[in-house]
Amino acid sequence: MSAASARTNLVIDRLVVIGVGLIGGSFALALRGAGAVKRVTGVGRTRKNLQAALDRGVLDEAADDAAEAVRDADLVLIATPVGQMPEVMAQIAPALSERAVITDGGSTKQDVIAYARRFLPAHFERFVPAHPIAGTEKSGATAAFAELYRDRNVILAPQPETGKWALEVVRRAWEACGARIVELDAARHDAIFAAVSHLPHVVAFALLSMLAKRDDAATLLGFSGGGLRDTVRIAGSSPEMWRDICVGNREALLAVLDDYVEELELARAALENADGTELEAMFDRARTARRRWLLKEQV
Repeated sequence: MSAASARTNLVIDRLVVIGVGLIGGSFALALRGAGAVKRVTGVGRTRKNLQAALDRGVLDEAADDAAEAVRDADLVLIATPVGQMPEVMAQIAPALSERAVITDGGSTKQDVIAYARRFLPAHFERFVPAHPIAGTEKSGATAAFAELYRDRNVILAPQPETGKWALEVVRRAWEACGARIVELDAARHDAIFAAVSHLPHVVAFALLSMLAKRDDAATLLGFSGGGLRDTVRIAGSSPEMWRDICVGNREALLAVLDDYVEELELARAALENADGTELEAMFDRARTARRRWLLKEQV
């Protein structure tokens, strides 16, 4: 893959996806659908998941050894949980060629960038930090689908050392998937997604965990309706993935969690005081904010 091809119609000779789940599998399928990749190799921990990816046409070949897999790769997507990325980077660093561009799909960026600086020093100028803002509560290769990224934002957080060619390759790859590209400072990215993504997952997991601990959990859940299902839908996401995200972005997440606890305390105080006026005002602020947000999404 040359710099010239990256600037015109991107065609990746060999893509290696490490972590063939929803994110990595959908990336491969989308590029296949766009005619932007010739061959896809997948690396994963379980033979069952890799076989499912092969059966669905996500991959051309599967590998157990990440270092062997990346030896002649043009583009490498690390789509594992962020907690696994340091080990993956250390494994592949000696085997990467000088032409290989490396990117990731992690939901946190400052920690991933720090890992890349440490474990991919010789390749850091060709590492492009990325975060596709797309997903479902499902996981694994069977959850992947080519349209996942269509009309969705993908955040890129290039560093001062990031090569322009490498950045262009990754930009074109995500554009071939149908995504919109937005560049953000890594710290700003982590603060934003602590509030709008990581906190909602903590809330959903915590709420369902609280209910599950009760002696009458089966009765409670048996009577639940759409309200609870809508609120905790994302608690069906991968616990391993979200553990790593929360720990990796803990400082930003703790700050916004404090704000959320403060809001809950205001609701608690209103309930204790039977202050319906304050509760209604809080609920109205939330409903108004939601309406404005959804209207903007529809424009």
